Amino acid sequence: MLSAAVLFSLLAACFCAPPPCEPGQRSSGRCAETAEERPQCTEMVLGYCQDVPYNKVMFPNIVGHQSRMETEISAEYLLLSVLHGLLNGECSPDLRLLGCSILAPRCQDSTLLKPCRSSCEMVRKSCAHAFEAIQMAWPYFLDCDRFFVGAEEGCYDPLSALRARQDVTFSSLSDGGHATILQFTYHSNAQMFNILKKTAAKCPHISQTYSIGRSVEGKDLLVIEFSDNPGRHELMEPEIKLIGNMHGNEVLGRQLLIYLAQYLCSEYTLGNERIQTLINNTRIHLLPSMNPDGYELAASEVADSQDPENTNQEGHIYNGWTSGRANAQNIDLNRNFPDLTSIYYNWRRFRHFRSDHIPIPDSYWMNKVAPETYAVMKWIRAIPFVISASLHGGELVISYPFDFSRHPEEEKTFSPTPDEQIFKQLARTYADAHATMSNNDTDRCGASFASKGGITNGALWYSFAGGMSDFNYLHSNCLELTVELGCDKFPSEEELYPEWRRNKEALLSFMESVHRGIKGVVKDRNGNGIKGAIISVKGIRHDITTAEDGDYWRLLNPGIHIVSATAKGYSKVMKRIRLPRNMQKVGQVDFVLEKVPVEPDLDYFSIPELDNYERFDPYNQFEQYSQRELGENGEERTEKPWWWTYFSQLGVSSPTWLLRNY
Repeated sequence: MLSAAVLFSLLAACFCAPPPCEPGQRSSGRCAETAEERPQCTEMVLGYCQDVPYNKVMFPNIVGHQSRMETEISAEYLLLSVLHGLLNGECSPDLRLLGCSILAPRCQDSTLLKPCRSSCEMVRKSCAHAFEAIQMAWPYFLDCDRFFVGAEEGCYDPLSALRARQDVTFSSLSDGGHATILQFTYHSNAQMFNILKKTAAKCPHISQTYSIGRSVEGKDLLVIEFSDNPGRHELMEPEIKLIGNMHGNEVLGRQLLIYLAQYLCSEYTLGNERIQTLINNTRIHLLPSMNPDGYELAASEVADSQDPENTNQEGHIYNGWTSGRANAQNIDLNRNFPDLTSIYYNWRRFRHFRSDHIPIPDSYWMNKVAPETYAVMKWIRAIPFVISASLHGGELVISYPFDFSRHPEEEKTFSPTPDEQIFKQLARTYADAHATMSNNDTDRCGASFASKGGITNGALWYSFAGGMSDFNYLHSNCLELTVELGCDKFPSEEELYPEWRRNKEALLSFMESVHRGIKGVVKDRNGNGIKGAIISVKGIRHDITTAEDGDYWRLLNPGIHIVSATAKGYSKVMKRIRLPRNMQKVGQVDFVLEKVPVEPDLDYFSIPELDNYERFDPYNQFEQYSQRELGENGEERTEKPWWWTYFSQLGVSSPTWLLRNY
């Protein structure tokens, strides 16, 4: 009798009941096999599929591989073996188990069972972005409609055992309520992506994830958003962003934002009124890692430092100062933004200069612009953010603009913005709510900020150009703080829970502070919102502009203010307002403007440079120019991606089905 491998290689995948085969007729598929020849259940022997929830398989498999041997040398099986590495562990082992259900299908009572389409669709929804990040097509053999079936056809769930193990783990840690389990350990990029997506799936009515771009090495810059109407801007609802891990080796902020996302979802579901009020009235965007490539390098160095054979151990404390700070192009992202502060200093001698919405000079694009910087700039321009915080490490202090000195030759010079008092109040909000930041007896990291309540003007600390906070202030309406979370840039895991305790209230208080000052809508006489109207406050030489529907938010401290609104082709309207010290919510101040003729000589908007504000990336710096090659039919195809070498050495036909443009 033939061996199983040889026998299965001769069998056809037909399960109909035609007449028995005559000699020479077996390969035609038009005859029935005898009972001895019919495919039978056999033991699972594929190494990468040993943990599937069954132990009997059948060949030919669902994609037509005739034998175990044919499957083992196939590109499909090779893909399963390298997916964990290609996707940095994301969606593992889900994808592998799903693939095994096709390549090593379940056999029961001599019948091949197909996996459920619902299982496939769930995995594809969660993992498609991971393939997009490395420019790989979704594998054809995981086509949910083609190879998977519905429950009515008797399918089974290939992920059932995995889910059961996860449920047991969670039930042993949870009290059965809705509370999120916070794991105070470091998370890899893949784990971070997974947590953010699972959090959004747990609270789909208030959250969603989206990508603002990709890092140099193709990793998503993944944002999780919280709002009572996620995915869209609501009239007069302010927008906030919190950014972590701009420097890849400053990792505490990254972890805090991961915890914050889970906390907001959990507490909203549990009925926490404070969190519900915050989310129902604010649109919150969290970007835990702006520099995922740098994080991977920093984390790997920490792991290496724990190797007993490493004689040059630095440990977590010293690692943070060098390894992984920059992105994969060795660019310091907090020096890579356009230097608009120098332009501001040059313009301020002019009577009608503007210190807001300064356009990006064309010369900026002649230099190397990191994809992470580019993505964040587009993000800032696309959403009307009101306040922001960038979480760093290396000191314990809140720094606020300007970061670049008004006297560039002097390293430490107090360089205030026109909104100095507003920035100081925002900084105090975080520092005072932090467990130790504003305390005089708190250990510092070299600088002395205790006498200042844990806050400082950036340029007075040390001066640098091209920072993100200065860019936010001078290019948009957004006021951004730099939050230095502590001396240790890469603290030990034992410190993660205490740091969450120290910073949780400060993060919440900072987000709530966006509801301070005034908000409103600028409309024309017909009730239509006016986009781009100018909101000015007497005594503060820095204006803001209205969003798409004419709404605006202007942070102001208590007191009496003269506020005006104007727009090109419209009248100017002024109002006197009073904000009491005990005011519990933001005041609403609306404006209705009349159409008027524009007088060019007196037009506030006639500064030539302002016409360039919409000019972004004029030289198509990030347009992808790929080397082209012709396919079999003469069509253009792009250059092969980096991972193609995993498969091109095979002795079988190369899997062009993994190329997105084939």
